[in-house]
Amino acid sequence: MPARVATVAFRGIETLEVDVQVHVGGGGWPGIYVVGLPDKAVGESRERVHAALSALGLAIPQKRIVVNLAPADLPKEGSHFDLAIALAILLALGALSIEDLADRVVMGELALDGRITPVAGVLPAAIAAAGAGRRGLICPEACGPEARWADALEVIAAPDLLSLLNHLRGIQVLPEPPRANAGPEPRYPDLRDIKGQETTKRALEVAAAGSHSLLMVGPPGAGKSMMAARLPGLLPALTPAEALETSMIRSVAGELKGGRIDRARPFRSPHHSSSMPALIGGGSRAKPGEVSLAHRGVLFLDELAEFPRPVLDALRQPIETGEAVIARANHHVTYPARFQLIAAMNPCRCGHLADPSRGCGRAPRCAQDYQSRLSGPLLDRFDLTVSVPAVLAADLSLPPPAEGTVEVAARIAAARALQVDRYRRLDPAGTTLTNAEADGEILAAVAEPDPAGLDLLRLAAERLKLSARGYHRVLRVARTLADLDRSETVTRIHIAEALGYRTGAS
Repeated sequence: MPARVATVAFRGIETLEVDVQVHVGGGGWPGIYVVGLPDKAVGESRERVHAALSALGLAIPQKRIVVNLAPADLPKEGSHFDLAIALAILLALGALSIEDLADRVVMGELALDGRITPVAGVLPAAIAAAGAGRRGLICPEACGPEARWADALEVIAAPDLLSLLNHLRGIQVLPEPPRANAGPEPRYPDLRDIKGQETTKRALEVAAAGSHSLLMVGPPGAGKSMMAARLPGLLPALTPAEALETSMIRSVAGELKGGRIDRARPFRSPHHSSSMPALIGGGSRAKPGEVSLAHRGVLFLDELAEFPRPVLDALRQPIETGEAVIARANHHVTYPARFQLIAAMNPCRCGHLADPSRGCGRAPRCAQDYQSRLSGPLLDRFDLTVSVPAVLAADLSLPPPAEGTVEVAARIAAARALQVDRYRRLDPAGTTLTNAEADGEILAAVAEPDPAGLDLLRLAAERLKLSARGYHRVLRVARTLADLDRSETVTRIHIAEALGYRTGAS
């Protein structure tokens, strides 16, 4: 009967149980043979396992050792199978008993000297093991604090294979790893640092209050990047459930340092040279991209028009569905990607389209060519578009604004609280959390304008040739404006301001 040890494979952040089965003996050439759709890293585990066991003075018999990773039709990727394979071999050779590993999930990479090195994905593996009623999790020592976030689960975090074997045999006792502390309180630049730009700051407040997408168009040095950098300070902290969800994505990506779970909303700002796999996700192991790492947070794309057009158009599906789907020939991987898109760009290549003293000799053709890099369907997905004028010397000499991040964040928190209460009643499943996510019957129920507002919206939709998507986005923004005003009804003034943001950069 083959020895069996449980480990996991990942499909997105979904954890799939894998049964490591080892059979020793039989005909054929001696050695370790790994089967069950292993990738290159898993296939090379036989060399790491052999070297690690040899480093402990454990001789592997000159027999044929077959390691099967079941289910056999599930692709296996990554180096975290090493430890489970090594323990299954020791179990098959009689060096460990079944009771030592019964009902435990094992994951970890082995160094050639027997050390157990950190691996990605320990947090979702621990949560899945606890949810399945497993007895415990065996993982690298460095990953122990991360695994301890899963409740009601025994965690054995070992620095090396020898200490783990001694612990399982009762010769020594490994200390229980401490639960990682939450991340430090983040510090953000203050909105009070920005002088002038009152229209843009208002748009930033509206975007933060309803989690709306925002496009800022203006010349270089107008403060677009400065305002985007101050957006995280305006957003409310993640709820515990949201923090756990975003941390699971970071864990799979290998970015959860020290196992610390952060309550600050993610803020990702990739360079415009980023490839499609880097932004959307993919690669040989279908890892999460920037859109997923920004889940429940902000994705800021500076110099928007400099991104390759195919990369930008690939954003259209995650913006609408809140998911990044990566298709492979034999499987599909889905990562959550419910992010708030904030973008900034110049009006033309030189950036000084509206400045007669520094005008471009190719205007307006220069602006038309530059802005045509963005497709119409992508621009249609921005809830708010605002022109950011150049900052004048007179603006810089003004005293600091009366309102800063603290005051604006208080209004945003109040508006978000109204939305949480509203959608908890209307959508018990919890799929709708903010106005930007409201759709269908829920949007019709919460954002129906008063008669005057509806007349204005119908007139504007006809004259501006709004698409159905644009029509609904105006309603979502108007609902947020009403929330900031503590108004139960979406009125004509809210519709008018929302329409202004719809055509703000034209």
